[in-house]
Order: sequence, then structure tokens, then C-alpha cells
Amino acid sequence: MELNYFAIIVAALSTFMIGGLWYSPAVFGKAWMKENGFTEEGMKGGNMVKIFGVAFILALISAINLAMFMGPENDPAMGAMWGFLAGAGWVATFVGTHYLFERRSFKLFLINAGYSIVALTIMGVILAAWK
Repeated sequence: MELNYFAIIVAALSTFMIGGLWYSPAVFGKAWMKENGFTEEGMKGGNMVKIFGVAFILALISAINLAMFMGPENDPAMGAMWGFLAGAGWVATFVGTHYLFERRSFKLFLINAGYSIVALTIMGVILAAWK
């Protein structure tokens, strides 16, 4: 099976655009910080090159995996369905299990699992649209 690496890169980059909006203060950023016990000051630390670099590598792996899972015969609607099913059926269920044992809030689960579902759905559309 041939993979469209341009589509994979764009799909991986889309997770950053979606995440930037999703976790912005205007959408879920403030609630996400509160549920995690983060502060503005505490968020200023950290190696951002490492965080964003590794996050991009993980997004690439996700995009490659989704492209291989979907196969070559898809249209954007099917890509959306496969991405949604991967997000809701695999990612959200495993994240939910972790959150139960870690005693994390349901609100934080909805924020993080919701992002994964939306990001994978859009990723599926991109991968299916660019064959």
C-alpha cells in the first residue's frame, strides 16, 4: 500500500491547529488548566521544542497508523467516520480507563477525549481527500 506522505504531514499538522483552538482560553484552555491544577506561571516552564517536537512525531505516527488502517479506498465522509471511530472507540475508551484509575475528573476526560475525537475525525477527512 502506498501512503500519501504529503497528506500525512498535513493531517499531523492539523492536530496542532485544532489543539491550538481547542486548548485556547476562548474554548477549553481555562477549564483544562483548572482541572489539571495548572497555573499560568507554571505553564511557562518546560522545553517547548521538545514538547512540540515529540508531539509532532506522535501526530505523524497517528496519521500513518490511521492512513494504513483506512486503506486506499475512502472518500472524505468515510475518512471522517474512520477517524471518529478511532477517536471514540479506541482513544477515548483507553483515556477514560486511565482517568478512572487516576481519579481524574469527568470534565477533563471530556476535554481531552473530545480533542482526540475531533482531531482524528479531521485527520481522517484529510487522509481520505488526498489519495
